[in-house]
Amino acid sequence: MSLEADAQAMAEALRLAGLGRATTHPNPRVGCVMVRDGAIVGRGYHERAGLPHAEVMALQDAGAGAYGATAYVTLEPCCHTGRTPPCTEALLAAGVKRVVVAMEDPDPRVAGGGVTRLRAAGVAVEVGLMEEAARALNRGFVSRLTRGRPFVRIKVGASLDGRTALRSGESQWITSAEARADVQRLRAESAAIMTGVGTVLVDDPALTVRPRPLRPPLRVIVDSRLRIPQNAAVLQPPAEALVATIDDTTMAAERLRAAGVHVLAAGGEKEQVDLPVLLHRLGDLGINDLLVEAGPRLTASLITGRLADELVVYMAPSLLGEGQPIAALHLERLADRSRWRFVQVRQIGPDLRIVLSQVE
Repeated sequence: MSLEADAQAMAEALRLAGLGRATTHPNPRVGCVMVRDGAIVGRGYHERAGLPHAEVMALQDAGAGAYGATAYVTLEPCCHTGRTPPCTEALLAAGVKRVVVAMEDPDPRVAGGGVTRLRAAGVAVEVGLMEEAARALNRGFVSRLTRGRPFVRIKVGASLDGRTALRSGESQWITSAEARADVQRLRAESAAIMTGVGTVLVDDPALTVRPRPLRPPLRVIVDSRLRIPQNAAVLQPPAEALVATIDDTTMAAERLRAAGVHVLAAGGEKEQVDLPVLLHRLGDLGINDLLVEAGPRLTASLITGRLADELVVYMAPSLLGEGQPIAALHLERLADRSRWRFVQVRQIGPDLRIVLSQVE
């Protein structure tokens, strides 16, 4: 097939992979397309952990048409037995003659092994087609496998002058209903949502997703001294909650556990939660994508610690004057400023959604 035809088939595989944005964690989002004699004969994507992988779904869809076909898959086929059998063996058993892979799997159980297995069996394998798009689709999975922590996205609703609340703390609602609906999409695509206890005490957010997804995100509350009340909305079902603190052996911690709340110790210096330690603990729990909806102090700590990968700002066309800033940064030199790169600017209702990535 031509390079253009290959690209069209891989684009369809990537589209299919995107259908699992809110359901696959801790697994990656993967799509697969089977092409024979220039026509698509099978499509599949991985829906959620424990269910068949994308390649198996595409093979089932193709049936006998898979024999002699080319498989386009957004992530290297697995070659190990986990919750499901190896996809490499399924492809070989079906008689697939060529496999085009967008990106190598960073999972050390695979990491080139799938490609090696297929080539050893005589299958033609090509790697790297539309790799950048495939990597962007699974940046959380890649982050957890290579850095040991989730991809961290900070969401902020702010006025034109960068205020997230009035001086009194009132903040509902700075942004529009359309912007808030878009935030629901961000939440649904995240394996966990994190906030600070200060936000809980002031706003009592539930941090749930509407409509409820198949796998509601874990809600993480950073609370060094366990000030969170047991009746806080964020601790209530249907989603699970985890409170990160400096000491998980106190009576307050035991009371939370008795109420069904996970308590995790991640103590650091200055009687504060060690955020890098916490992020790595979340990585150990299989969290790929973490959405942060917090106040200016926690936001500032993540930014100054260079722990934030992406900033999503919903900017309303209004001015609030004195009030809470996006992040409580206390800088004395311009050279110390936090640097970001614009990725996307789009209007959502009357507001702007500005997506920025941290400059290396």
